[in-house]
Amino acid sequence: MPSKKILLVGESWVTSETHYKGFDQFGSVHFHLGAKPLVAALKAKGIEVDYMPAHEAAEAFPFEKSGLDPYSVVILSDIGANTLLLPPSVWIHGKPVPNRLKMLREWVSEGGGLFMAGGYFSFQGIDGKARWRSTPVEDALPVTCLPYDDRLEVPEGFRPVLTKGQSHPIFHGLEGEWPILLGANEVVAKADDSVEVLATLPEGDGGHPLLVAGQYGKGRTVVWASDIGPHWLPTPFVEWSGYGVLFANILRWAAREI
Repeated sequence: MPSKKILLVGESWVTSETHYKGFDQFGSVHFHLGAKPLVAALKAKGIEVDYMPAHEAAEAFPFEKSGLDPYSVVILSDIGANTLLLPPSVWIHGKPVPNRLKMLREWVSEGGGLFMAGGYFSFQGIDGKARWRSTPVEDALPVTCLPYDDRLEVPEGFRPVLTKGQSHPIFHGLEGEWPILLGANEVVAKADDSVEVLATLPEGDGGHPLLVAGQYGKGRTVVWASDIGPHWLPTPFVEWSGYGVLFANILRWAAREI
């Protein structure tokens, strides 16, 4: 297992609703932690995760590389670039701060692990609002982002196609048929000798990259273009015996431990 902790950033949101009942109305608010199934599955595999919800990341994500020293891998999941680019010091007070996207790129180049998982605010995201295209973080990823809304909605479901069988260390311990997924972000694998496309969508759904591994400087980077939990990754996938195995392997590989 990774000798250091994992930092999972994002994968949380707030829902605000207005209820209308005849003449009257009232509001309600719900807070969601979408990574709870993954954190539990990784814990069961002996992997310690610090979970930083999206609303905390603007101020809590480190501004210096030394703040990432306790971690072997950083996971960015369903959180847009603006959260790290526009902390309150910049957005509210108009003060300069270190660019954390450049800092993260440098940390990876020096040996850190980076894993971006898909979602409505991953890669370029819904309406292109995630804004990871042409950023220093994209430099470190094994894929490039599209310049527009990149969602691939597949409501009928698809099964991942493993392009090289199960020989890669990320697939060790996985057996049988994979459960279906319901969508992904469309990305383009970089033409680099270090980049391996390990899984794709079926040709009938475009054959787009789904799981891509690569290297940036001394660090390893991985992309999983679908969700880590519902909705694109539905409950049967979470309940699959391979769910924890797959993501534990991804993190162990990114941490250079397999």
